[in-house]
Amino acid sequence: MQRGEETQRGEETQRGEEISWEQAINEIEGFLLREAEKDRTRTRAQAFCAGLPWLTDSQRREVEGRYCQDQRDTSRAHLERIAFRSAALRTEYEGVYRALRRRLITGLLSGTVAVVALVTVAAAGLALR
Repeated sequence: MQRGEETQRGEETQRGEEISWEQAINEIEGFLLREAEKDRTRTRAQAFCAGLPWLTDSQRREVEGRYCQDQRDTSRAHLERIAFRSAALRTEYEGVYRALRRRLITGLLSGTVAVVALVTVAAAGLALR
């Protein structure tokens, strides 16, 4: 999250728009996951550069920086694809769930109507005797 976004969210919260606990926890979790990914990337960049002993200090910093940026870009692209696929699956599964629920309700109502009809026929049969 950028500094401007933090300030904007802080102002929104002060104006009375409260963030739910669930949203706050999700934001904290997202922040912690991003920081952990940054640390892993930095460690991998340093290990990569350790295998290139001929680099000068400035070259090493540049290679590490480019490595980290490339990894961030790659991670972002993967996450965007995963998010898109997750949304598509959610939509698909919600459609399947609605169809199943509709079939179940139709079956229940049909069964109820059949039972009521049988009871009515039985009651009418007993009344005629």
